[in-house]
Amino acid sequence: MAQMTVPTLATWCAVYTIADQASDPYLSYVLHEDEDRIDGLKELLSSITPPDPVPTPGARVWTAPGDAAHRAALTASVQALDHPSSPHAPGIDSTLATASAVAGETVVLPLVARNRVIGMLTLGRPSEDHFRQEILELAEDLSRRAALALDNARLYSERVAISQSLQRSLLPPGLPEIPGVEVDVIYRAAGEGNEVGGDFYDLFPISDGAYGFAIGDVCGTGPEAAAVTGLARHALRLLAREGLGGLAVLERLNAAILDEGARSRFLTLLYGEMRPQEDGSAILKVVCAGHPLPLRLSPDGTVRPAAEPQPLLGVMDDLELYEETVTLDPGDVLLCVTDGVTERREGSRMLGDDGLADVLKTCTGLTAGAVAARVLRAVERFAQAPASDDMAILAMRLREPDDR
Repeated sequence: MAQMTVPTLATWCAVYTIADQASDPYLSYVLHEDEDRIDGLKELLSSITPPDPVPTPGARVWTAPGDAAHRAALTASVQALDHPSSPHAPGIDSTLATASAVAGETVVLPLVARNRVIGMLTLGRPSEDHFRQEILELAEDLSRRAALALDNARLYSERVAISQSLQRSLLPPGLPEIPGVEVDVIYRAAGEGNEVGGDFYDLFPISDGAYGFAIGDVCGTGPEAAAVTGLARHALRLLAREGLGGLAVLERLNAAILDEGARSRFLTLLYGEMRPQEDGSAILKVVCAGHPLPLRLSPDGTVRPAAEPQPLLGVMDDLELYEETVTLDPGDVLLCVTDGVTERREGSRMLGDDGLADVLKTCTGLTAGAVAARVLRAVERFAQAPASDDMAILAMRLREPDDR
């Protein structure tokens, strides 16, 4: 806004913004056609009372600001600048030197959007160069358009902030330390503004040295998906800590999703319980309900699924789910992802389960964090276009005796 007015419409420009009706105008931006005077002009305007935010359309004159001391400073600066040979000129303060900018004609145009004054556009010219009527009309049109753009930018920023805050609330605040197990998670929200999606993950202690882990994907995005995401993550923790086994946890979660009625969304979910053993291995009990299968990487480079596919949640009342038991040995890696990883596309090509397995084969000997990072790089390099779906990557590696 300022760059469009200086120097075309005015010698200098100041933009004041108003956060809400209870807030005072805030000097947000200052521009002068002489760049050496910008800092001094900003300092001067910051020291005086800003114009009153009047919602009346059109430009109004802002008289020389400040009290008698300010007016004296303005007069002194103008005289010094008009007479470079004056003995006062060499040592003049930068603020006084710039004060001549507001000693001329100054007009204020309100920035009004949706019947609210959200700021002011202040324009100034030297006293001998008055604003012509056509200039003021052009400035009024600019202020109307700029006000709407500014208000839209504010609304969008608020929406993004709310979306990101809600997304953070749907993810765990941190990951627990599991004895003998490395854990790393990468989460990437897709879309402009990182709109709240349906991907989530969790890892939490249950009891007696057991840990629950989950990674899921709710159909859709936005508030409806977020509601089911929050329900699923918190219900998993609550039910698991009540002592229910994996099957009972998922059956009750399925019933809770269906109870949402028209607001319900189907959910793919990988849920498991891990119990580390004294010999460095870990026993897992896993249920993969419609979710991409977890992959197990052995130290010799072998990659194989660590579960069988089963029906997803939120579709039918009577689910025939079963729990699988998997034993991970020291050095084994368990990789769990959402379909934003496996369904990454480039034209007609898709990364798929096989492509993910090929990437995982190259991760032998890497830490859990390095495995997750390599998978993410492979997904990002698979296609040039930005990701269109959220991605969650959960990697767990059992430490070997020599790296404990």
